[in-house]
Amino acid sequence: MTDQLRVCLLNDSFPPLIDGVANTVVNYAETLTRLGDQVVVTTPSYPGAEDDYPYPVIRYPSLPTTRLVGYRAGYPFSATLLSALEDFRPDLIHSHCPFMSTMVARTLRERVDVPMIFTYHTKFDIEIRRAVRSELLQARAAQLVVGNIAACDEVWVVSQGAGENLRSLGYEGDMVVMENGVDFPKGRASQDQIDAILRELQIPKEHPVYLFVGRLRWYKGIREILDGLAGLKRDGKSFTMVFVGQGEDQGEMEAYAEKVGVGPDCRFPGSIHDREVLRGYYSMADLFLFPSSYDTFGLVVREAAACGTASLLARDSCAAEGALDGENSFLVEETGQSVYECLSQVGHDRERLARTGQRAQETMYVSWEDSVARARERYELVIERHRAGDTSRRFELSDEFFNIMDSLCEKVAWARRQQEKVVNLNRDLKEMVRDKWHNRRYF
Repeated sequence: MTDQLRVCLLNDSFPPLIDGVANTVVNYAETLTRLGDQVVVTTPSYPGAEDDYPYPVIRYPSLPTTRLVGYRAGYPFSATLLSALEDFRPDLIHSHCPFMSTMVARTLRERVDVPMIFTYHTKFDIEIRRAVRSELLQARAAQLVVGNIAACDEVWVVSQGAGENLRSLGYEGDMVVMENGVDFPKGRASQDQIDAILRELQIPKEHPVYLFVGRLRWYKGIREILDGLAGLKRDGKSFTMVFVGQGEDQGEMEAYAEKVGVGPDCRFPGSIHDREVLRGYYSMADLFLFPSSYDTFGLVVREAAACGTASLLARDSCAAEGALDGENSFLVEETGQSVYECLSQVGHDRERLARTGQRAQETMYVSWEDSVARARERYELVIERHRAGDTSRRFELSDEFFNIMDSLCEKVAWARRQQEKVVNLNRDLKEMVRDKWHNRRYF
């Protein structure tokens, strides 16, 4: 293993905005830093961000597009940003978002001539359809995504299902499956911590507790969860459902929960940024509900498994890769009726849920240390191939655009340096004239 690598990580989301990909970048950065590597994270600016990390975070100008795409869109052609990243002298660039972050990465690559890796985390066909109504513009956006990805030296996907989704967008190149890890240790949180959460949320100890963690968007399977719980309610069964997270659809979800009669049984504590507190939530739950086919990996499923909590998952979804129905998880169709039928059978058998959760911990847990160690070995291989001139990167017509933008950014930076020289010169001249005037003697 190389003594030290210099790695530039890029993503369009980063704390204080919390999502699965932001969490991935944080854990890559922290784990690589612990391994002795030098890391810089590059991300759009965010109001109120406090970057108190053991590695530098370089932010660049952004626009308030959170309501549209879930995070702020950065301006990728900042001469100041590129100069700072060039001074860092990375050995490798690793982007985790195919939009602005990969544009920054491609421009930077033209300056420093190092390999660039891209990881595909999200089903962007769904994101594109949500953000753009025109089918023509949807197709063009998909082409942009695929073009940015194909221009990278190596492409990683977080699951087999993620790779299939990327193929459906039109990507034809090679890819490597690189699973993400979990930053929780194996084992449940303390009973005192669990009891404190139960008291805070006013949950009776005799109630089975079901949990969801993630962005509160309908496409995460939340309507199916609420419909399934409504069936339990009609059967007269008690439970408490906890939705941890925030999202644009939360208001509608709370109203729908009231409509189907489970509003009093639901809790919405918001986002939990403290990882140890979140671990307490996972440990408190009897079952984690995640009947979503949207996610490409389901990191939250592995987090639940780390705490010995089994998951209810959509059959054949990416999140269900490695799941064995009835052994380490429970698989359902992506319907409220199927969720209801499963919960009716197992949702109140707390001993069975505990056994299944223990099996999930034994078979589905992957630590970030192991995950990033594997990624780091791949980093070294990609760097060696690049230095030997052996790369699978395809030249894209848009590469010429990034050459031009890099040249333009360099010219802008040069112009700013000249402007600073002129400003400094004028200041020096003014000071010299003022000094001479004050030193004049009158006779």
